[in-house]
Amino acid sequence: MRKLNRISYGGTAAIVTSMALIVGLDAVHAAEKTIVSALLIAALADNLTDSLSVHVYQESEHLSQREAFIGTLTNFATRLALCLSFVAIVVLLPAARALGAALGWGALLLAALSWALARERQANALSEVVKHLVVAALVIFVSRLIGGWINTQLGA
Repeated sequence: MRKLNRISYGGTAAIVTSMALIVGLDAVHAAEKTIVSALLIAALADNLTDSLSVHVYQESEHLSQREAFIGTLTNFATRLALCLSFVAIVVLLPAARALGAALGWGALLLAALSWALARERQANALSEVVKHLVVAALVIFVSRLIGGWINTQLGA
């Protein structure tokens, strides 16, 4: 479980944040370059902040310097790789297909991670997958609402 522990936080954050950004920005009819910019900002700035937070937390838990450093790097690399996979979807696919592909990819990734974690913990895997996908769907729905509201309030 230790290896899944290293990617679970960063992986979940990258997947749900990327889907929420894409959906929210789609609601305001953002250009591809705006969506890519937002994803890259999340992949770097937000990721560095979260990685620092993970590192400080691990130090507060009295992990060795080596373990804390490995956890920090693993969190950063996981988030970066996953965010970049969403950038690739937005850049490589036509706008009309990118949204659906990003949601499908994100749901698949989150389901796989949830399944693996549940199996490690000997929990009901299907229940965990459904629970995590429902929470992600709520985050995405709220992001869509925010984007729609901004579009109606500030749109041309």
